[in-house]
Amino acid sequence: METVTSESIEKKYRVWIIVLSVAIPVVVAILFGIKLKDLGFDVEPLYFLPPIYAGINGLTAVVLITAVMAVRRGKLKLHENLMKFAITLSCLFLAMYVAYHMTADSTVFGDFNHNGVLELSEQNKVGFSRYIYLFILLFHIALSIIIIPLVLLTYVRALSKSFYRHKKLARITYPLWLYVAVTGVIVYLMISPYYNY
Repeated sequence: METVTSESIEKKYRVWIIVLSVAIPVVVAILFGIKLKDLGFDVEPLYFLPPIYAGINGLTAVVLITAVMAVRRGKLKLHENLMKFAITLSCLFLAMYVAYHMTADSTVFGDFNHNGVLELSEQNKVGFSRYIYLFILLFHIALSIIIIPLVLLTYVRALSKSFYRHKKLARITYPLWLYVAVTGVIVYLMISPYYNY
């Protein structure tokens, strides 16, 4: 049975969950389109970031799996700490991802000559793998937007000690978040041969 306290805590955070769920994707989309060099800043592209934030995605996946194993073994404090760490890693990933794209041009999958254009000969060379990459990337991006409110609401339900509702939502949040973390690594591995650095 839900207590008034847990319901009031969840209600208190509801507005923030909505605001962040809308603001984060909108701000990322805006910043993704801004290049610091176009604004007059003399910055070098942060080419070292993609393998780091891909690694952070991989670490997030490991942390999520470990957190689920911990809660199943009754190690609730460990589970809580691991989930806080997973959220921190996701925020760190987002900051690095935006920083990279604000300093470097986007990479085109299959662009072997690094001119930013996928020519017909390059398209023929990569063939169907490009469609696989775009499919994985599309769902990765879509689910990375969807999981924002799910992660926040799942966390707030734990914070409010509404554990039954937390567990129920976590069964949806966990596999989607894990998919985003794992496919973040896959997307990096697939696009990395075409980076121009």
